Parts: sequence; C-alpha cells; structure tokens
Amino acid sequence: MARRCLSIILAAGEGTRMKSARSKVLHEVAGLAMVRHVVAAAAAAGSDTIAVVSGKDGEAVVEAVRRDRDDTGHYVQEERLGTAHAVLAARAAIEAGADDVLVLFADTPLIRPETLARARASLIAGNAICVIGFRPQNPSGYGRLIERDGELLAIREDKDASEAEKAIDFCNAGVMALAGDTALAVLGEIGNANAKGEYYLTDAIEIARRAGLKVRAIEAEAFEVAGVNNRAELAAVEATWQERRRRRAMIEEGVTLIAPETVTFSHDTRLSRDVVVEPNVVFGPGVAVGEGAVIHAFSHIAGATIAPGVSVGPFARLREGTELLEGSKVGNFCEVKNASLGEGAKVSHLSYIGDAEIGAATNVGAGTITCNYDGSRKHRTVIGAGAFIGSDTSLVAPVTIGDGAYVGTGSVITDDVPAGALAIARERQVTKEDRGRQIIERNRAAKAGAADTAKSAKAAKPARAARAPGETKSARTEKAEKPEQSREPRQGARRGPPSRS
Repeated sequence: MARRCLSIILAAGEGTRMKSARSKVLHEVAGLAMVRHVVAAAAAAGSDTIAVVSGKDGEAVVEAVRRDRDDTGHYVQEERLGTAHAVLAARAAIEAGADDVLVLFADTPLIRPETLARARASLIAGNAICVIGFRPQNPSGYGRLIERDGELLAIREDKDASEAEKAIDFCNAGVMALAGDTALAVLGEIGNANAKGEYYLTDAIEIARRAGLKVRAIEAEAFEVAGVNNRAELAAVEATWQERRRRRAMIEEGVTLIAPETVTFSHDTRLSRDVVVEPNVVFGPGVAVGEGAVIHAFSHIAGATIAPGVSVGPFARLREGTELLEGSKVGNFCEVKNASLGEGAKVSHLSYIGDAEIGAATNVGAGTITCNYDGSRKHRTVIGAGAFIGSDTSLVAPVTIGDGAYVGTGSVITDDVPAGALAIARERQVTKEDRGRQIIERNRAAKAGAADTAKSAKAAKPARAARAPGETKSARTEKAEKPEQSREPRQGARRGPPSRS
C-alpha cells in the first residue's frame, strides 16, 4: 500500500519587507506564484494532501493554491507565535492521518521534488524526523546542524553557538519531514521558554532524541532553499530559475538558444527538439513550441500553440488563443490573438489578426487587419484555404472569405466574399493627364521663391556694430539702446574723456 503524505505549507508571514499590498507568497517566479511552486514540488514528491497555513491575504493564497489542488485544506494562524505554532494550526490535518508529514515554506519556491522525496525516504528508513540542510557561502546567521555518527543531535542557533559550532558550515534550511505516527507527540512537547516567547520547530530535534527517536539530516543545494523576503531576493530567485530552465532547454530538450541569457521562460513553457530561439524572446504562460520551429528575435509569446516548422517574428506578438499549424508563418511586427493559421498560411508583415481563422496556404498581405471589435463585442473573421488578401486590407468582422478568393489591395471588406471571387472595395482611381508634372513644377517654384525671400531678408538686415576691444555684447547692446549724449558737460559737471560713440 502506498504511503500517505501530508504537506503543510507555511504561508502566514507578514512579508513586510516586500512593501506590497498583497501577500509575499503570491508574488511570481516565472509567472507562477511562489506558493504554487511549492505546491507543485510537494505534489511531485507524492503528497496526497496539501494544507496551507495562512495569515495576511489568506483567502487569496488558498484560492491561488486551489487552481492546482482544489482539495487543499486551509488553516489560519491567528497569532504569530513561531514555526511550531504555525504547524500546529493544521493539527486537524495531521490528526486525519498520514505516514509522512512535510513542513514547507511558501517563500522558498525553488525546492526540488527530488529533495523532498529523499526526505521521505529517510522516514521510510526508520527516522522520526529528517531535517533538510544546506551549505551557504557564508553560514553566519544560520542555525548549525550538529551531527555525530550520521545522526542529527541538535540545531544550534548562531547566537547560541560556540566557536567550534560556528565553524560548522552545514546549516538549517527550515524544511523538515516528520513521521506521521509521532509528529503530534513531538510537536506538542515544544515549549516557548525563550526570549521571544515563541514555539520553535527546531526544538523538535532534541525532544525527539530524548524520546529515543532517530533524527537525521540530508543536504540540499543552496539555491533550492533560498527564501524570498524582499524584491531583490525575488529577482535573484527568478534569475536562478531562468538560468536552470535555459540549461535544461539546451542540454535535455535539444533547443538552440542563440543568446541564452536574453531569453525569458514561463513556468510551463514546452519546447521540442531542434527549436531555435533567437535573442530577446519572452515566453509567457501557456506556450508550446513544436519541433524545428524558429522564434526570431524580440518576439513575445503567451498562450500560443506553435506547430513544427513554424516561423515567428522577429518582433512578433502572439497572444492567448493563437494556434499556428505546421509550416505557417507570422512575420515581423505582426500581432495574433485568438486566431488560427492553417498549414503553410502566411501573415508576414505589419498585420493584426484577432478572432480569426485563416485557411491553409492563404497569404495575408502587409498591413492587413481584422476589425474584430465593435465597441462592445468581438466578432470573427474566417478566411478559407488558398486565398490571397492584398496589402492594407481591413476585414470588418463578422465576415467570411471563401477558398481561393482574392481581395484587392487597400480594400475595406464588409460583406462575405464567395470562393474563387475577386473583391475590390475602394474608391475608383481618377487619372488627370499632365496634372502631376504641373504640381511638381508648382511645388519647386514655391520652394525656390521661399528661398529667395529668405535670402533677400537676410541681405536687407542692418550690419551689426563692431564690438570695441574689451566691450561685452550686453554693454554694446545697452549703448545702442541709449540716445547719444552731448559732448558738452552739464553746468558744474567735471569734464570726462571724449565719448567713443
């Protein structure tokens, strides 16, 4: 009979250092809330039951989790009295019975299912508690895992550690697995006789050992247990996730990334072998790319299914509901939303295709748009196979273009076009003999006349007075604005030097 596993996910922290209006654990890594990453890891490690212990935004946190696990239990920690107190908020879930109990933190989104599976394996081997540890570059500030002969004796907080204990680089990550049959007994013995008056989960180690139970620690990679407390740490975790995903794409999936560091993946991006991704491409949620497809530079793709051999971009935008069948093409500066392109269909330049269906081998000319929104509702455009849509065409939905139909360039199509028909919807051209030459000559003459006028005005402008040695421009201007004074001094005034004006 398979072992039952309960995962208790602690999500009650205030997250004040995030400086956010929403719960810290709802902030996203690779487009998925951190708490959902943890739930996914727990599920992959075999968890039958998920229990979330929440605080701020509790309902929003549980709602997010239930998108993946609709049977998730919700427990509220009314007071913040430590990690053991938070775990016991889910007492009812523990009492319901489980062989293994995993205690996880909702702000450590990179924890791997393989590590959780190893922790469970430790319980299967007869240990009552398995603590997950790691070796940080700088262990200062972390609780040290004190071991002897392979058994974990205690977790010593940094401030309480001796110099010898501080030399230990194996540190507590906080994640723990407990045997279901002894978990409540151990947790119930934890007291709060400490400076903060809180119930610390780490005290479970010594309590279990006093009861004669076995306790061991296993080691995780440091990146797995990196917690997020602020935006900088969130960015660092995102960078780690992206780097690992790119390596997996190139090494395990056979994907070519021209400039890996410039490509951004979503948590659920699916790529087939021989896909080529050029620089500066962003994959949003819900994207699947078929074998041999090429995603050209500066494209942004979300909610799209791309078949083998498709070409996208550069500078393409594929939005939710896009389906590109084999050999089709969406070219530069095109946007596609809630639309399908049949095999070999092409939308190559500067077009918007929304709420549409385009048949196989149809060519959509540059600047074509489907006018799908009437101000309150969306309408659909259907184009058959083998049709040709001339450049700068507006298709006013709802409208249907039949197989093999031809729409003339610059048309505004408001009515259905039958299969094989030619549709032209624009003002008839008017040609006036010799008028073009007259306009060109008139424009040239006007331009020449304007130049002559400017030249004459410049020539008629009075010459600027020469600046005397040492005289500033402002002084010269001021002098020019004053009337010239008489050389005869006023009665009683002292004769000065001759005027220079």
